[in-house]
Amino acid sequence: MTRNPSPRTATGEQRRDLRAGVALLWGEQERPTRGPKPGLTPQGIAGAAVVLADAEGLDAVSMSRVAAAFGVSGMALYRYVPGKTELVELMVEAVLAEVPDLSAAGPGWRPRLAAWAHRSWEVYRAHPWLLAATAMRRQIMGPNQLGWLDAALAALEPTGLTAAQRHGVFLLVVGQVRGLAQQLLDFDEEHAREWDRLTGDLLARHADRFPALTRAIADGAFDPGDAAPLDFGLDRILDGVQALVGRTGPGDGPS
Repeated sequence: MTRNPSPRTATGEQRRDLRAGVALLWGEQERPTRGPKPGLTPQGIAGAAVVLADAEGLDAVSMSRVAAAFGVSGMALYRYVPGKTELVELMVEAVLAEVPDLSAAGPGWRPRLAAWAHRSWEVYRAHPWLLAATAMRRQIMGPNQLGWLDAALAALEPTGLTAAQRHGVFLLVVGQVRGLAQQLLDFDEEHAREWDRLTGDLLARHADRFPALTRAIADGAFDPGDAAPLDFGLDRILDGVQALVGRTGPGDGPS
């Protein structure tokens, strides 16, 4: 028996069944009432995929590679997960399972939002592939991913900022975290040493052409420093938000 092919987009790519993806992420898919108990689960499959992505990157994740971890064929996984796109969405949910409880960070929006940013930074550092998996596109979001967004917006509610402003602040903070995570992902120590050596030689010969840069380097502008990489930029963002709150809202009082 043959089945009708799935509709395709103008580019020829197979169109997703978004309703099935939502049901999978939210645990609302129909479960068979007859037959043997499934030996695998979508969550278990996602967990194996996370281990693979942590070790080799997101490009290494395929249905066949993940299936090998269970000693089954790649086709066997399609009973539980429709394809790699849905698998990646499940992986995101898996690593965001611990939605942050910000109440212990202290009263007021600022320490809570800072705690949210640091928790987010820890997740990105532990799972660098999360950058690609959550690229700026209209992906389906599961309850855990939405829980992280909800926690950040809840931290900002006492500010008195408008909903659009609160969302704007969230984008600034998550952008700072993601930008640093991308820098960490791109960093190559050997290349960095060679770059430092070549740039140092060039500036030694052309210091008169770049006086401000030469002085900044001499004064330690590019030294690693003692502060955590996230803190400087995050504090400046929160300083700006504090100034905005001072003009439009109640400030940093307890919530």
